[in-house]
Amino acid sequence: MDSKSLTRVVAVIFVAVAVTATALEMTRKEERPHDAAPQLPAALAPTPPPEGLRRCQILGEVALRDSGCLRLWAEQRDRFLGSKSPFATSASGPVSAPPKDATSPEAR
Repeated sequence: MDSKSLTRVVAVIFVAVAVTATALEMTRKEERPHDAAPQLPAALAPTPPPEGLRRCQILGEVALRDSGCLRLWAEQRDRFLGSKSPFATSASGPVSAPPKDATSPEAR
């Protein structure tokens, strides 16, 4: 067998294997995994915004001056950040002056 014939036989075998693999792939049924769309726990699932927030969204820039919208946004921010009370931060206490050190002019 000369090299030209051998090359043709190899090419025919290669094409036959490629066609067979393609046919098998096309006839294979796709198995869908049971958790194709993983569900979020109820605590982590996003909740739709209340109607008040939707109203503020529709108002647009005017909502920046609306006290109701400001209150709703503060409540949403506290809920998102997990704060129990909006005034529970340490900054709400009396503000103390910074300690005087020996290099400041008032300490001399």
